[in-house]
Amino acid sequence: MNKLIITCAISGAEVTKAHNPYIPYTIQETAEQAYQAYLAGASIIHLHVRNDDGSPTQDKDRYQEAILAILEKCPDVIIQPSTGGAVGMKRDERLQPTQLDIEMATLDCGTLNFGGDDIFVNTENDIKYFAKVMKEKEILPELECFEKGHIDSVLRLHKKGFIHSPLHFSFVLGVNGGMTGEERDFRFLRESIPKDATYSVAGIGRYEFSLAELSIADGGHVRVGLEDNIYLSKGVLAKGNQELVQKVVDIAKKYNREIATPDEARKILNIKEKKR
Repeated sequence: MNKLIITCAISGAEVTKAHNPYIPYTIQETAEQAYQAYLAGASIIHLHVRNDDGSPTQDKDRYQEAILAILEKCPDVIIQPSTGGAVGMKRDERLQPTQLDIEMATLDCGTLNFGGDDIFVNTENDIKYFAKVMKEKEILPELECFEKGHIDSVLRLHKKGFIHSPLHFSFVLGVNGGMTGEERDFRFLRESIPKDATYSVAGIGRYEFSLAELSIADGGHVRVGLEDNIYLSKGVLAKGNQELVQKVVDIAKKYNREIATPDEARKILNIKEKKR
């Protein structure tokens, strides 16, 4: 098996310090949480940025400030900004981080109900537009799929030439409005992607570690972090992202999966060169 790539989603756009006091808002907090996750074994930092008051923003200058602060602490880490942003943001607002010199970014592959009146809108034209920008800028898209129809959309758009190889999927399971995170859901999505594609699994809430173990055993990769789950175990708040990453490292030992360094992750994902 390939070495295990661990992505850490350190903050997200919706979780707050009221949920877990270790959620980073400031640039200093963001850089420190990224650094601690990196030390624990994360080779990719999935990055949302916040204003100092905790409100989400896609402002490219705020992203640049955060990226430089993270790279000062861990210069070889892969930084993967979100182009999902927050519910209600428009295309070009969400795409601001792609104006920076980045290696990866997320590309959300379908619309989803997020509960109440919230709808996370990703039309087919949105997906084509985002994919075109990332192709032009040589940014590897992580294809975020919340259910089977999203995978089908990717494969159709790939066949038509709108999404380009290499294909790297992220199965985001357990989101309100998307697929649940049971083993059957994982198997269904896993069996629906091409054999030469790579994938990572992000389990939301209580699904985080059960799905991580399934992916590790299967040869896939894992995303964890306070964006997805604020608990280390039932009722026990994680004291930062590093505890969540360390728990995945411990699971990987059971399956003799070595942890990939950032440069090893670049090779596995076919990222051609390190952009700095």
